[in-house]
Parts: sequence; C-alpha cells; structure tokens
Amino acid sequence: MKKAWLLILAVVLALGAAGCSTTSSGQEKDTITIAWLPNESGDDSKEARNEVGAIVERATGKKVEHKTTTDYIIAVESIANGNADLAFMGAEGYIQAHDKNQKVLPLVVPSGKSGTLDDAVYYSWLNVKKGNEDQYKSGDGFSIDNIVGKKFSFVSNNSTSGFKVPTAGIVSHFSKQEQYKAMSSEDLLEGGSGKFFSEVLYGGSHQGSAVNLLTGKADVAAFCDTCVNNYIELADGTKNKPGAVYRVKQDAAEPFNTLHGQEFVSISVTPVLNSPFVINTETVNEEVQKKILAAFTSDDTANNPKIFVPKDSKFSGFYEKSSGKEHFVQVEDAWFNPVRELSK
Repeated sequence: MKKAWLLILAVVLALGAAGCSTTSSGQEKDTITIAWLPNESGDDSKEARNEVGAIVERATGKKVEHKTTTDYIIAVESIANGNADLAFMGAEGYIQAHDKNQKVLPLVVPSGKSGTLDDAVYYSWLNVKKGNEDQYKSGDGFSIDNIVGKKFSFVSNNSTSGFKVPTAGIVSHFSKQEQYKAMSSEDLLEGGSGKFFSEVLYGGSHQGSAVNLLTGKADVAAFCDTCVNNYIELADGTKNKPGAVYRVKQDAAEPFNTLHGQEFVSISVTPVLNSPFVINTETVNEEVQKKILAAFTSDDTANNPKIFVPKDSKFSGFYEKSSGKEHFVQVEDAWFNPVRELSK
C-alpha cells in the first residue's frame, strides 16, 4: 500500500511539474496579466489601462487582467517573478526587473515628437511651491545650491525620474564642492541631523510626491511631467523649462481634488528616457510576443485617441499626440544603458 501511495504521489508531482512548465513557457496561458506602477494605477487612469488591455486582447485572443499596485517594488517583483506578463514601468524599474530575471525584456517605448527614438524623452522636475522660488534664483536662472537642509520628497527609490535621475543630478552638482566630494546617492535616502536633507519623504507615486510639496510636507519635490500632466496646466513660462509655473486644474481628480488652484515652480528640469512596456519572455511564448509587438506598433494603435491622446481631448491617457507622429517603437535592452550608467 505504501509503495502504491508513493507511486501515485510521484505521478501527481510529475503532472504538476509538467503543468507548471507548460504555464511558465506561455504555451497554455489563456490570460495575460499587465502590471502597472502606482502612477498609472488610479481610477482616473482606468479607461486608459483598459484600452491597452483591449489592444492586447484583440491581438492575442486572450483575456487581460490588470494588476494595479501601490508600491513600485510590487510591479518590479511581479514582472520579474512571472506574476505579471507585461508591465509599464520606468527605465530604472525595468533595469531592476531585468537584473532579477534576464527573461524580462523591453518591448516598446513611445516615440518622441519626431516619431523616432531620437527625442523619446520625458522630464524629471525638481519643484518648489509658488512663492518660494526666489530662494533658488541664481542670476537670471535657477540653482539647486539652496536645497541643502531642506525637506525633500522623492517618489520611490525604484523610480527613474523620481529618484535615480534627480539624485544623480544632485550628486553631480554638489560633488564638485570639497564638503560633498565623497557624496553618493545613498546619502540622499534619508534625512536628519548631519544629513544632506533635514527630512526625506517618499510620495509612493509622482502624484504623491507632488502632493507632499503642495501640502507643505516638503520644501522641494521630485516628480515628472507626464505623470502629473492630467492634473495640472501651465500657468506661466515655458513647459519643461526652469521657471515654468504650473497650476492644479480646477477639476483635477484625487489626490489633487483638495488642491485646486495651487501652484508650483520647476527649478530644475532633466530629460529622461521614455518608459517602456516590458514583457516576461518566460511566461509569454514567442508567437504571442510577436502578436503583441505588432499590435502595439501598428498604425491603428498610433491613431487610437485613447492611447495617443490629441491635445484638445479631455481623455486621461498616458501619451500625448502633439506632433501627429507619435507612436510605439520597438526598443532593445541596450537603449537603457545611459540609465544604468547613473549607478556607476
């Protein structure tokens, strides 16, 4: 009897292993899970997420499930460990996921206004509340010299434009001074007595970091243009230039619904490589990968007003159709090497 039970157990385990193998290879999956960072996980982005999901469903004939998150690391871990098949994340998040699992690879990024990768960038801002900007003036422009000792808000230490890029810029600027010549990004993770910042906060999302600034919790905050674009409008100056003044729209949704009319000023602006859709090539088979890639890079998707949103549209999407040439472009892992270089 004991031998019989051992034999049954062995068969069950073998079948279970075979089933897992089939699933992990993507051969039998009938559902594709897409993971989203906190920035794109809010209710105001639901329609845009669903439109991306609809494109994948039509291309593959499979059901799409959306995995919204409240923390960057959840999205990174989900795509790395196979709990998600696709994910939309920043360059730093992709690099971290790829380091954890080499089978995680970039699929596409949105092009720049030229329709190419040459200008496929968005912008990392350092911002202060309107009325405080004179503290950071330097001649006719702005300087970050006076951010020392301030309360500072990052997005997440897994964020590209909300941590990796701003900390690299701060280190590059201040390490020229004898006092800070040995400073590294790690020195900016926490604030307190004897630290570079008096206090360091994390918004958890770009929207959260902006709220930290506008509610007075932070003196200076890092967040990017694209993640708050649906909530703000240009009040003065030139968009994505230091000195630009932005105002929270009167109809802005949560978490800005109690901050209508509040203004802030960008004192530093840095271009950042566009964020990719990434795919776990271990959980999605090659045939399905090709179908998804073809769908993303198609003219239908490029002309979809819920994906690349026209300037005059009220739709809360992820990408703006400003030149008419914007579309998804296939991208390789090496394209993100400039972001990797920031860690060296």
